[in-house]
Amino acid sequence: MLQYIVRRLILAIPTLFAVSVLSFILIQLPPGSFLDDYAAQLAQQGEEISNQQLERLKEAYGLDQPVYVQYYKWMKGILTRGDFGLSFEWNMPVSQLIWDRMGWTLFLAVTTLLCTWLFAIPIGVYSATHQYSKLDYLFTALGFVGLGVPGFMLALVLMWIALSRFGMDVGGLFSDQFKSAPWSLAKVWDLIKHMWIPILVGGSEGTAGLIRIMRANLLDELHKPYVQAARARGLDERRLVWEYPTRVALNPFVSSVGFALPELVSGGVILSVVLSLPTAGPLLLNALTAKDTYLAGALILLIGTLTVLGVLISDILLAWLDPRIRYGSR
Repeated sequence: MLQYIVRRLILAIPTLFAVSVLSFILIQLPPGSFLDDYAAQLAQQGEEISNQQLERLKEAYGLDQPVYVQYYKWMKGILTRGDFGLSFEWNMPVSQLIWDRMGWTLFLAVTTLLCTWLFAIPIGVYSATHQYSKLDYLFTALGFVGLGVPGFMLALVLMWIALSRFGMDVGGLFSDQFKSAPWSLAKVWDLIKHMWIPILVGGSEGTAGLIRIMRANLLDELHKPYVQAARARGLDERRLVWEYPTRVALNPFVSSVGFALPELVSGGVILSVVLSLPTAGPLLLNALTAKDTYLAGALILLIGTLTVLGVLISDILLAWLDPRIRYGSR
């Protein structure tokens, strides 16, 4: 197993290199650059920028050099100094922009993922062990609703209910008086009061889908010979269900970790905009729209890194969860 982990970490290096090259090239494909769009915006406002000023700005930002030279300097700064470059739109280092947002993004992603599992696993087990019961039909109906209702619509409805019925401050992660305040118990409680809407909305679709997956997999496992043999030997039904077939049915949950983290980081852009969340999704969208090369490249590179690490974590958890899986064995 250790050899497998080391081998995967070594293979991650060329994978991330390929991701960085492709992302940097794709960002350069749209015609024009950030400065061209900036000059066009000034022209619309009645202001003009001379060609000499434009050339000086291109030289200052390094846009007058070939793409491969820009990429080389960008990667050299990342590997030697941890410098992701300068954001054209914000006119500040990329590292100062992304780390705070990436921290909140990962916090919301992990919290949403854990809450999704907390609800999806027991509900899926109950639906499988009480097939065609009233609650099974109820959970099935709620699952279809969760899969069918768009997240941004659910977010708007919940924000309206929270504001009109309960007078709660909605949007963002903090109230205005706590945004720049130092950490305290009051600020933590304010964060908790603001977190329930993004967690509920962000986890609704995933919970609904995982309930259906858990129910289907567990129903398949419950009819296998090893379960019937254990039941014939008089093993307690609750212990039988939770220790054996449920453990095998959890494989899709664990395997989804590799893609859940990057999906929650890069996805949910509309939800983040609606709820005014300080996450990386809207920042990436704005960077791509504004052709902010280094900011967009850094975010795509971080998402690729999360994907590689997430898949590695899910593979390790699968080997621990299911004894039939042994990586590196002959």
